[in-house]
Amino acid sequence: MSETTTVRTDAAETTVVVELPARPPSTLRRVTRDFLRKPLGVASAAFVLVMIAASILAPWISPADPLQQNLMSVKAGPSAEFPLGTDSLGRDVLSRLLHGGAESIFGVLQAVLTALCIGIPLGVATGFLGGRFDKILMRAIDIKMAIPGIIVTLSVLAIFNNSMTAAMITFGALASGNIIRVIRSTVLGVREELYVDAARVIGLGSAAIIFRHILPRTVGVIIVQTAMLASIALGVQTGLAFLGFGPPPPAPTWGGMVSEASGLLRQHPWMMVPTAGLITIATLALGLLGDAVRDVNSERLGRPKGSGRRRAVIDAGPAEEPAPAALLSVRGLTIAFDDGEKETVVVQGASFDIHSGETVGLVGESGSGKTVTALALLGLLGDTGRIVSGSIHYRGTDISSYTQSQYGALRGKEMALISQEPMVALDPAFRVGWQLAEVVMTHRGCSRKQARAHVLDLLAAVKLPDPAKVAGLYPHQISGGMAQRIVIAMALAGEPKLLIADEPTTALDVTVQAEILDLLHGLQRERELAVLFVTHDWAVVADICSRAVVMYAGEVVEKATVQQMFDRPLHPYTQGLLDSSPHLAVKGQPLPTIGGIVPPPSQWPVGCHFSTRCPLATEACRVGGIAEIELGEGRTSRCLRTAELTEARP
Repeated sequence: MSETTTVRTDAAETTVVVELPARPPSTLRRVTRDFLRKPLGVASAAFVLVMIAASILAPWISPADPLQQNLMSVKAGPSAEFPLGTDSLGRDVLSRLLHGGAESIFGVLQAVLTALCIGIPLGVATGFLGGRFDKILMRAIDIKMAIPGIIVTLSVLAIFNNSMTAAMITFGALASGNIIRVIRSTVLGVREELYVDAARVIGLGSAAIIFRHILPRTVGVIIVQTAMLASIALGVQTGLAFLGFGPPPPAPTWGGMVSEASGLLRQHPWMMVPTAGLITIATLALGLLGDAVRDVNSERLGRPKGSGRRRAVIDAGPAEEPAPAALLSVRGLTIAFDDGEKETVVVQGASFDIHSGETVGLVGESGSGKTVTALALLGLLGDTGRIVSGSIHYRGTDISSYTQSQYGALRGKEMALISQEPMVALDPAFRVGWQLAEVVMTHRGCSRKQARAHVLDLLAAVKLPDPAKVAGLYPHQISGGMAQRIVIAMALAGEPKLLIADEPTTALDVTVQAEILDLLHGLQRERELAVLFVTHDWAVVADICSRAVVMYAGEVVEKATVQQMFDRPLHPYTQGLLDSSPHLAVKGQPLPTIGGIVPPPSQWPVGCHFSTRCPLATEACRVGGIAEIELGEGRTSRCLRTAELTEARP
């Protein structure tokens, strides 16, 4: 659905199409769809559901009475009559497991609900409010955690006549201290975010801020803590039953059955397999289920909210088709970030191609949208960023709507990032070789021994002397240039086809910069890599790139080969950047500069984004959006004065 309006620019007319996005699928449908894409999560959920359903329906589905003795079939192994065998009194093990499950599951539920009912409100409150309340509550939790929980639980069992309900509620209350601490630490970080400050400024109350901005960011932590607590609670419940607490024999309990099996371990070892095996698998399934639900929640928070009218997107015509021969083809890419109150477009209508084996420079001042564009290609826009419109075709497939799990299959193996801060990519607690080996094993599926050999090959490929010695060093023992080479080796570990280098030489001195550029250029030729090189340095563009894409204030303003751009720039911004390059300065003359600064997205001009700084701007430049002009051979310019610039520069 769309609305159209017409804007006059001199004698021409430009149609502006305001896109109204289709109604997105419901949250439940999205969460369900994403969860079903996680095999371990689905398998764990299926096991937990079957376990719960079987325990509830035990009176109707169990093959035998759990208390019925059959002295003719004592300590029998699995058979058609007894699928899991029998115990020392000839009772059916499967029936006893089914009937005993309800007691264990109910105990886990009691402990988890008690801990969450105490932990979530107090954790959020102490983290958000802070002050004296935080200090008093934290000291009380410190005192509570200093008291041995098992002694308290056993005391409660003695007082309440072996009541497992009282014991599990007590355990849940004691375990709430850890949940309070974890949630508090998460809330302390979230409450310092700028969008929380903005919510306070516009007058939202504490309750609204907590429910709208704080709680959604703690759901992942709560899910993980719930899964961990459920696993621990299952161990505690069965452990107490193992010690003889809870329902007395001959009532079936999982812990009691393990106790009985342990006494017969030498005479009948099979009996331990179904009893202890079920508890082990149940504990593992609860943990995996928590991880899967947490991951789905994280991906959901990283998507747009999808409701309400979004910022208008100017479309100068029908959508461009991706270049069929290109490795990566970006068309009409528009990116926005949501601060919780409004969505701001930071890149608008960007289009460019990268072919196999070529290096494309993405050039512009800070704030032009270069890094955001590069991160969007890798699906790394974070929780608040999203692709509003446009497409990113990689090898002919549109990946712009990929989930994080789908991007995970691309990152490292197909595309890789080289950041401008190599030390951030290296964990100071582990040796360089170990970290590289982890990356190699992840992407190549080899053994650690094979990975070590690959690590040495990678370190040699990035021209590091004595690879074996370097592999044994910690990050603090290497220089900035060595760190950058190691990060490049990490990027190459999965043998990607596209490298995205985000100003990888900015923090290095001139000599090391030249070495890194030579290294990248050599690797690009040897491995036939495609490289997107994000930079503001024209000397780097001239040294390593074959084509350049110039960005300004979120828009691509010119595309051309490097030679064409240096010989005859056809956009005033490109000309200004070239004139301002210190590498092209004329001795004895002042260095030209572009007056003003790149405007933030909220202050972009209505027409040409460069119009407020452009010496050639006219009133027509400030009326409506400026479309890219095709100049042949893949060259474009987003300027109404392109024809004049072309004539002025033969």
